[in-house]
Amino acid sequence: MTQPISNTSTLFSSVELGPYTLKNRIVMPPLTRSRSTQPDNIPNDLMASYYAQRATAGFMVTEGTQIEPRGQGYAWTPGIHSQAQIEGWKKVTQAVHAKGSIIFAQLWHVGRVSHTSLQPQGAQPIGPSAITADNVKVFIETGPGEGTLADPSEPRALSTDEVGELVMMYAQAARNALEAGFDGVELHCANGYLVNQFISEHGNTRDDQYGGSLTNRLRFLKEVVAAVSDVVGADRLGVRFAPLFASTDETRVYLGLVESDPHHTYIEAIKVLGHAGIAYLSIAEADWDNAPDLPEPFYQAVRAEFSGRIIYAGKYTVEKAVNVLAKGYGDLFAFGRPFIANPDLPERMANNWPLNEADPATMYGGTELGYSDYPRYGE
Repeated sequence: MTQPISNTSTLFSSVELGPYTLKNRIVMPPLTRSRSTQPDNIPNDLMASYYAQRATAGFMVTEGTQIEPRGQGYAWTPGIHSQAQIEGWKKVTQAVHAKGSIIFAQLWHVGRVSHTSLQPQGAQPIGPSAITADNVKVFIETGPGEGTLADPSEPRALSTDEVGELVMMYAQAARNALEAGFDGVELHCANGYLVNQFISEHGNTRDDQYGGSLTNRLRFLKEVVAAVSDVVGADRLGVRFAPLFASTDETRVYLGLVESDPHHTYIEAIKVLGHAGIAYLSIAEADWDNAPDLPEPFYQAVRAEFSGRIIYAGKYTVEKAVNVLAKGYGDLFAFGRPFIANPDLPERMANNWPLNEADPATMYGGTELGYSDYPRYGE
C-alpha cells in the first residue's frame, strides 16, 4: 500500500471559515469551464454533477459567474442575474451540500475584457476608462458549440452614476446567490477584470472620485465590499486578488495588470478588506512555468494587515502548502488544475496516489467528456 505523505496532517485538519467548519484546508478555486446551457447561460445538471464530484474539497468557489449581461467576456460562462440562472444554481448548491462541502459563488464582471458579440445588442464593453485591454484574448461563439479567440473590443468609460449602479448590481447578485443556496460569495477582483481595472493605474485614468489617487482607485472596491457585506454578512464574504511583481507580457496575459508598486497597491487594498472584516482573502499567485514566488516581505505584510483567513493558489504542491502554512502566512490552499482531472484530489494527496492528467482539448465548452468523466483513484 502506498504510504501517505508525511507532515501533511495539517492540510487535512478542520478549520473555521466565517460561520463554517471546513473538513479540510483544501480548496477548489474558481475554474472557468464554459458548460452552461444555451441560450441564456444557465447552470445545469451536468454542472451540478461536476461540482458534487469535487465536494471532497473542504471549501469550493464556483467558476466566475457574471453579475449582469455586460459582465460576460467568454462564451458559455454562467450568470447569476436571471431567475432561470438562480434555479440552475440551486441544483449545484443542493448537490454540493448533499456531499457535505461548503460552496461560495464567485461574483464576476469582466469590464473591458469582452467583445461586442458578447454584449447586449452588440454594444461596446464597459470599463473605468476607454482603454482597450491588450495582450489578452476573449473567447467568442462562432456557431453552436463552436468558438474562437478574439481581441477585446474597445470599451467605453462608465459615467459616475453608472459606477454607483454597478455597485448595486453586485449587491443584487449577492442576493441572488443566497436565493440559489450558496453559503457565501467571493468577489473576483483579480486577473485584469472590472474591479482590478478600477484599482490599476494602467486601467483607470478617471478624473472623478473613482480615479487618480490610489485612495480613489480603491473606492469602487470599498463600495462593492460594503454593499455585498450588507447583503450576505462580512463573515460570508471573500475577495480574490492576483498581485504581480513582474512586468512581462506573459504576466499581463494571464493575470492582468502589473502596477509600478504592487506591494503598496495591494497592501493598501488589503487594508480596505481588513477594515471591512471579511471572512477571507484569496491570493492567486502567478502559475506559469518558472513563475517567481511572491516576495517574502509581501507574504509577511499580508498576514500583518489581514486577520481573516488567507487562501493561496498558483501551482501549489502539498509540500509548498505545508511550508506556507507552517510559516503562518496562509490558512487554506487552492489546487485548481489538479481538481479538474481529479475529483478525489484530497484523498490522492493524503495517500500520495498518482494524479490524472487534464485534457487541454476539453477544458472549455463541450459535454461531460473531459469534465465529469474523470475517474476516482482505482476506478
